[in-house]
Amino acid sequence: MHLDEKIWLTLSFGLIIGFMLITGYQAYAFGMGPPSHKETIDPQKVDETAPFDNPGVRKIGENEYEVVMTLQIFSFTPADIEIPEGATVHFILTSKDVVHGFQIADTNVNAMVMPGHVQKITQKFDKPGSYLVLCNEYCGAGHQVMSTTITVN
Repeated sequence: MHLDEKIWLTLSFGLIIGFMLITGYQAYAFGMGPPSHKETIDPQKVDETAPFDNPGVRKIGENEYEVVMTLQIFSFTPADIEIPEGATVHFILTSKDVVHGFQIADTNVNAMVMPGHVQKITQKFDKPGSYLVLCNEYCGAGHQVMSTTITVN
C-alpha cells in the first residue's frame, strides 16, 4: 500500500469518527435525538379513540388553540380551519389509511403523518391571511387534490 493511500484512508476514517462523535455529542448534550416517547394508535379505531373521535379546533388557553385532525385518503378532517391572528396552534395529527404529508405553505411546518402514530406540531400564526395546507407524500391517484386552508383573522 502506498503512503498516499495510507494518508487518505487515515484522513477518511478520522473524518467519519469525528462526525460520529459530533453527532453523538449533539444528541446527548443538546437533546437533538429523534423522538423517543412517540404515541401510537390503532389505525382501524381512529374514530373511536380520543381525541380523534371528535376532531376540530378547541381553545385551550389565552390565544392558544388545539387542532385535532385526521388525514385520510384525499382529505383532511376538519376541512377548513379559522384561528385569530397571533394564535399558537398545537396540531395533533394521525392518518387513518396510508402515509400522508402535512405541510403548511409559508411556514416551517412539514411533517410525515403515518397510520398508527400520533404526530404533534406547534406553530404560531403571527400574520393574517390564508395558509395552504398540502399533503406532500404521495397517497394515491387523487393525491393532487388533498389540500385545505387555515384562515388567520
